[in-house]
Amino acid sequence: MAAYIVATVTITDPVRFGDYAKAIVGLSERFGGESVIKGPVLETLEGEDARGERVVVSRYPDIEAARAYVTSSEYQAAAKLREGAGTVTLRLLADPA
Repeated sequence: MAAYIVATVTITDPVRFGDYAKAIVGLSERFGGESVIKGPVLETLEGEDARGERVVVSRYPDIEAARAYVTSSEYQAAAKLREGAGTVTLRLLADPA
């Protein structure tokens, strides 16, 4: 059963956030992840508008692989680099098929 990590991101310090982005290059793929889509929100169709928000969706072979990525020591170390540089919310979804 495929799993997806959906990250919503608002960057407040691009330089510091960039350090985090560099630190995770290729890391998701080591856990079987593949990028589905990433980029800025073009338009809020319903609900509150979060100006400047970006969305990143990554697909993993299963829930365990997605969790392994987020709980890995490499990801956790990289996540510390973005502290105070923005807000990130990670959500885990599973394909029911």
